[in-house]
Amino acid sequence: MQSDTHYFQHKSAKEVTGSSQLAAQVSAPLAKNGNEKEKNALTRGDVAILQLLAAAELIETDLWKQYNELGGVNAPDSGYKAGLVILDGDQPQYIADNTDDEISHAAFLNAYLKSKGEQEVDLSHFATLAPSQVSFVPQTERLTNLKQLSVDTSWWTRYRSATNPDFGATFANAVPSLHIGQHTAIPRNNNELGDANNPSDHVKAIAFTAGFHFGYIEQGGTSLYATLAEKVTSLEVLRILISIGRSEIMHFQTWQDKAGNATPLTDFDPINNSRVTFKDLTTGQPEKLQANLIMPEPCEFISPDLPPCAIIRPTGPGQLDARGAINSFIEDGLFRGQSSQFMQLITSLARAADAAERENGD
Repeated sequence: MQSDTHYFQHKSAKEVTGSSQLAAQVSAPLAKNGNEKEKNALTRGDVAILQLLAAAELIETDLWKQYNELGGVNAPDSGYKAGLVILDGDQPQYIADNTDDEISHAAFLNAYLKSKGEQEVDLSHFATLAPSQVSFVPQTERLTNLKQLSVDTSWWTRYRSATNPDFGATFANAVPSLHIGQHTAIPRNNNELGDANNPSDHVKAIAFTAGFHFGYIEQGGTSLYATLAEKVTSLEVLRILISIGRSEIMHFQTWQDKAGNATPLTDFDPINNSRVTFKDLTTGQPEKLQANLIMPEPCEFISPDLPPCAIIRPTGPGQLDARGAINSFIEDGLFRGQSSQFMQLITSLARAADAAERENGD
């Protein structure tokens, strides 16, 4: 029998979901239209959405494990870890907890798909990227690349703005230099671990890059779950998306409260040939950059004729829907070095999820 990974490699998302079989066929009373309903069956759209989200959670699990190995509560003390603590004294614990949460999300979504007789998502075959060469990091290949990122920090100004991307608004980056060139968010070798008692600006720059990347990742999940929830048919699947999505919001709120504590510095990375500058966002900044404005500013919602409302945004099509989220990850550099087969798979899963439509019940 082919493994899930092998199966997904050679089938499109439509073929995968279309060929999945229910584990058990349960007869239900005839509906008004005379068709028998399978009690436990999910619509093809709901399956596509769950499979895309399972893939997204596996991707998040992979990257958060890398952060946890180097900066989590059980990671050895280092300058990198000290740099993260500059952002917040509890940062290592938060990293460990976020990692555990993503592991649980991926495991639950796959288990739920299996319980419904649907195909689980397994991306382990695509873990081919080199890990950090830090001596205490397990030398197992990874799914994501945290060493060549171009981090979009426009989420920072978006949530401090009174405008909404669903109405066409665009936003400047809070840290413009992070979105130019490539930047590492983890130490690539022992030299970049730094002195735990006196981290250099270079080591702190790596930690601060991670801090803004944390927020970038979790704001994506915040919008993705809210956007896809509008497409599901099953109330149980809706409950799953709402419940997991709310935990993504908690993650995002935590990280955007911490990233702004980065201290001013400029650093040049000779490996990536890139320069980054962090400014003090805690004092003397306009509202769109002010660090302690972590609650979402009220903005346009549904109609410009309605009063502004504090909301998660975007949640409209063509923004951070499935394809939007995956394309954002690609632009972030998260998949730099990945195979074309992986890119084809993940984009096909995203297309299938975005094509899902809410079906009317009886």
